[in-house]
Amino acid sequence: MPALNPQRMHRATAFITSSLRTGTLRPVVDGVFPLEDIVRAHRHMESNTQFGKIVVTVDH
Repeated sequence: MPALNPQRMHRATAFITSSLRTGTLRPVVDGVFPLEDIVRAHRHMESNTQFGKIVVTVDH
């Protein structure tokens, strides 16, 4: 694996952060599951029917 270029990593991080903040880049979320439903979330992922990210939330 090639070594990471710190300058490129900084530029990429700034681009992604800025794009998320302005709404230019919007992740597609397929479903949100509480940690208690991790089995259901994993089955959903294995089903290959999702379109977007599967988010698992953790309550404090």
